[in-house]
Amino acid sequence: MDVIAAFGLSASAGLNAYIPLLVVSLLAKFTNLINLSEGWQTLESWWIIGLLIVLSLVEFFADKIPVVNHINDILQTFIRPTAGAILFAASANVITGIHPILSLAIGLLVAGGVHAAKSVLVRPAVTATTAGTADVPVSIVEDVAATTLSVLSVLIPILVAVILLILLFLLVWWLSERSSKENIES
Repeated sequence: MDVIAAFGLSASAGLNAYIPLLVVSLLAKFTNLINLSEGWQTLESWWIIGLLIVLSLVEFFADKIPVVNHINDILQTFIRPTAGAILFAASANVITGIHPILSLAIGLLVAGGVHAAKSVLVRPAVTATTAGTADVPVSIVEDVAATTLSVLSVLIPILVAVILLILLFLLVWWLSERSSKENIES
């Protein structure tokens, strides 16, 4: 894996903590696509894979139940950035000259930023504008996006870099438009 893959996996963890961890675990266990850094091979353990499957299922269903999904997002405020830190640090062996603590911090910030955008900006807006009727479809799209981003991060990391840059641009544009509208209205 390379640094772009690490960013993509961390961003994916901001949407769903367990999907990218499970993807990395399974790919490391069954393919040569991922070689985990020393100390991170525990992710290949059957116990960890089983635990990640269970946690993925819990997250999947909790995020589809009204009110529970908001409680889940609050709990995930700590879990998703941690997962991002783990994913970034697990691939730190390809980043020469960067201390493992810095790798953890970068992964934490990337996943935390994506989680904040999701849980503070996007989800409340979706819930408010659709009276909650779009929460389940949006959650499914997030799960599909997390899975796709995780797999693409390993297989085609440069495509992930382009996707993340486009999404970052769209987020900045949306926030500036929203701010402009609020300034005009006040």
